[in-house]
Amino acid sequence: MFNYLSIKSCFKLLPKNKYPKFSKNDESMLRAAILDDEIRGSKLLAHKLDVFENELQVVGVFNDATLAVDAIAKLDLDVLFLDVEMPGMNGFQVLGRLGTFNFEVIFTTAYDSYTLEALRLSAVDYLMKPVDEDELKTAINRLKKRVFEKAYSKVIIPEKKPKNKLALPTAEGIYLIDKVNIVRVEAMSNYSVFILADAKKIVVSKTLKEYEPVLDDAQFMRVNRSVIVNLDYVVKYRKGDGGTLELSDGAEIEVSVQKKEMLMQKLF
Repeated sequence: MFNYLSIKSCFKLLPKNKYPKFSKNDESMLRAAILDDEIRGSKLLAHKLDVFENELQVVGVFNDATLAVDAIAKLDLDVLFLDVEMPGMNGFQVLGRLGTFNFEVIFTTAYDSYTLEALRLSAVDYLMKPVDEDELKTAINRLKKRVFEKAYSKVIIPEKKPKNKLALPTAEGIYLIDKVNIVRVEAMSNYSVFILADAKKIVVSKTLKEYEPVLDDAQFMRVNRSVIVNLDYVVKYRKGDGGTLELSDGAEIEVSVQKKEMLMQKLF
């Protein structure tokens, strides 16, 4: 059971020798961290997560966003419970500072004005404070499904295509990635989030509009205002006004009505 520790240096990591012993091959055990500037709020959330102690362990609690960034980057997380509105740096700016990360995100906030931004990041969930226990359970189930799909989905990697590198500048350096490994790019305020075939996410401080001309290859298409999709990773098209694309990593992306006809031409 997670014991909350008083935080003298604005954040506290649980010592590695205090971690419950488990096999990383056991997908039922997830590693989580909490970032919330309110100590009481992070303590309450950690307490509520005790219910899931057999499938989730809290390995870090942070109460200062600026100090937390470097520590979070070093943790092998499955999910970060991230407060949105914090002094000095909000949750979206934290992700921007991280530059690249493999974990999922569940936003927690007392404000309901950030829902769209959270959805654009493909967050697992968006929980309003005080966190409802039933909604938390739903979020954990959704998280487990997302992690399972990410681990076991058979990623479609295009074969025999020439390498075409793209430079992505982040706070920690410049990533050179092959375009064929880009599953999709999502808008997040003034940032763009690149989701790759290996589930890695790279946050770049440029808008989606700036990358649209660069990703003008036949396999890429901006299917709505917020997402550019690599059509080579589409596994299913679900009918609707604009329809919905299901990608190989389990993501579901809505297609705008205006883009439907062009999409049909490219897919079929």
